[in-house]
Amino acid sequence: MNGPLEWIAAIGTMLAAGLIAIDLGRRVTGFGFVLFCAVSLMWIVAGAINGTMPIAVMNAILLPIHARGVWQDLLNPTKKKVIEKVERYAAKVEIEVEREEAT
Repeated sequence: MNGPLEWIAAIGTMLAAGLIAIDLGRRVTGFGFVLFCAVSLMWIVAGAINGTMPIAVMNAILLPIHARGVWQDLLNPTKKKVIEKVERYAAKVEIEVEREEAT
């Protein structure tokens, strides 16, 4: 388990975790979950090829969890409308707080 597929999957896993952790909004988080889905597939293939079934099984279980994250953050139309509205209000509140602190 030290080939190029595993290295790409490992680096992709770290990047996906970073995208979610930095919390730059719904879109960035959603793309983090898309990346997690891609690397989960890579880990499943790598695990099957190398006979490391725990890696393959773990990622087979994680794949639908990551797919749910893609749905929640990128595809769900109702959630998308709510989040966009909240983000607009949040921007107004941030400006208001900045004005209050400046005085």
